Amino acid sequence: MSSSENSFIATASEKDFSAQQRAQLLGEIAQSLLAAGVHGAGAHDAVAVAEKLLGVTVCRRLGIYRLPENFLLSVVMPVFNEARTIDEIIRRVRSCGIPVEIILVDDGSTDGSRAILEKFRSDADVTLIMHDTNQGKGAALKSGFSKLRGDVVLVQDADLEYDPSEYSRLIQPIVEGQADVVFGSRFKGDNQRVLYFWHSAGNKFLTLVSNVFTNLNLSDIETCYKVFRREIIQQIAPTLQEKRFGIEPELTAKVARIPGIRIYERPISYSGRTYAQGKKIGWRDGFRALWCILKY
Repeated sequence: MSSSENSFIATASEKDFSAQQRAQLLGEIAQSLLAAGVHGAGAHDAVAVAEKLLGVTVCRRLGIYRLPENFLLSVVMPVFNEARTIDEIIRRVRSCGIPVEIILVDDGSTDGSRAILEKFRSDADVTLIMHDTNQGKGAALKSGFSKLRGDVVLVQDADLEYDPSEYSRLIQPIVEGQADVVFGSRFKGDNQRVLYFWHSAGNKFLTLVSNVFTNLNLSDIETCYKVFRREIIQQIAPTLQEKRFGIEPELTAKVARIPGIRIYERPISYSGRTYAQGKKIGWRDGFRALWCILKY
């Protein structure tokens, strides 16, 4: 299935097909069209056939939808000492089935990540930004947000905790004109690695306090997967102040203050890692996040 066909099959809820099953379904329809003599058949034709067979309403509920012509997703990826995972996460992003540009921001890595990233510098779908010293995730995101070309912007960590095959379910409310911002919620997904109780409790507490101040009903403000219409994040980015993980509550608070903003949540899977595997956020970041909720 070619992403250049500007069509995609996405998930409407966590109970629908997996990303691989959705891609396989449209791929098989496209192959059937080719076998029937429809030359050049691809995802666009497969979506049309699915809509004819199932109806547009059923297709939408299954998450079968078309991307706008020349659609581009900007994936902003902060990197700090992720030499073990960077090649694989870039491969997964490129395999998501959606036209993407990948904005890689190395935040002063010392483990060989920078040398790995240099291999991608000349790739047409990659923008590479290098920080001389480690400044933090917030600083890396602000640098990445300054280089956007896409219609929709998504934040991706450089580890393997979050799955790019779920981009489709995350961008659908924005593509269909329902939302301006989408949060991926680890607490509403159906495939979560079981890890630290106090991390989970802390995340839920911070989300509760944030909701009190923003009057939102989010379930996971600390999620990596935050997706924006480009115009929204370009409005916010120049005002961002937090250099480390405080960026998560700051982004949430500043999004919430935009008049008429439409925010959706979508369930996501989560394969969390241990500290031995490279997890970086700690209890000090939790206290900073609480301060940021009160500040912003």
